Amino acid sequence: MSAITAHISTYHREKYPEWKVRLVNEVKEKLKENDVVLVLDLVEIPANLVHKFRKKFRKELPYMKVIKNNLVRKAFEQSNIKMPEEMDKELVGSNMFIFTNENPFELALKISKFSMPAPAKPGDIAQSEIVVPAGDTGLTPGPILSTFGKLKIKTMVKGGTIHIAKDTVVAKPGDVISPELASLLQKLGITPMELRMKVKGAYVKSLNKWIPAEELVLDLKRYEEEIQEAYRNALALGVAIAYPVPDVLKLSVAKAYQDALKVAVEAGWLSKETAPYLLSKAYAQALALVGALGEEVKEQLGIEVEAPAAPAPTEERKEEKPEEEEEEEEKKEVSEEDLSAGLGALFG
Repeated sequence: MSAITAHISTYHREKYPEWKVRLVNEVKEKLKENDVVLVLDLVEIPANLVHKFRKKFRKELPYMKVIKNNLVRKAFEQSNIKMPEEMDKELVGSNMFIFTNENPFELALKISKFSMPAPAKPGDIAQSEIVVPAGDTGLTPGPILSTFGKLKIKTMVKGGTIHIAKDTVVAKPGDVISPELASLLQKLGITPMELRMKVKGAYVKSLNKWIPAEELVLDLKRYEEEIQEAYRNALALGVAIAYPVPDVLKLSVAKAYQDALKVAVEAGWLSKETAPYLLSKAYAQALALVGALGEEVKEQLGIEVEAPAAPAPTEERKEEKPEEEEEEEEKKEVSEEDLSAGLGALFG
């Protein structure tokens, strides 16, 4: 058996960099002091937008910093805080971490409203309607006139510069920005795009819960509509069951009165309140009955009912009179129920 020579190599791990240790301790301290950790996605976010964001929120959010994801994980671990799995999955790429005690929903809403205008690039998707305004462009005539023509923008040359004849919509929401349009918009100084910070979500320590962006950034208009609809439904249900609260009872009493009046009229119950409706109904039924009786029968019964005066026919209506008479002859006979009701109204 040949001798086995073992080569043992000893690896000396480098000392953990001091700046990393300091940063992990800093994050641990912020975790202890604050209940909320908001995470912003910095991938594809331009540096000037981040700079303006920092400047705007510096006083309101004193601690916001770009930190390596693994250092944040280390700080959670050393603070004996179990990071939610959903949060751990989001810690990829470059992120900004904001430590605060503010309401995360209010904070996310504020951040979602922060934006910065930016020029359109080829391939961008129009976020809103893009309009090229009428007026002097300051551009001198040349090959650029063909670009205006291609984009169907009416122009004229005045005083050696190109003037746009009228406001022109060059893109609608969802349209793809073409290279020609992007170039022209930049020449005209139009910045139709809006850059915004991207919220990934928020960790709430007191709940040990990760709230993703889609639940964090509230659509206030949609919630307002839903609350209004819920109020209408609740009110309708309350009226239906006569729930004993002032706002509901006002409507319930009014509804009960109308329902009772309707039943009384249908039943022919005579009272001060129902009399006008009963007379109107009887009169209508009587007119229907008279229309169904022949002249001879009416004379025999001695019935005289004054029908409302009809408007004088115009020449056009006179010409159409034969057709109207034919239609009258083709009308369906009055039902026995209407006949009896009409007779009852006439003779009591």
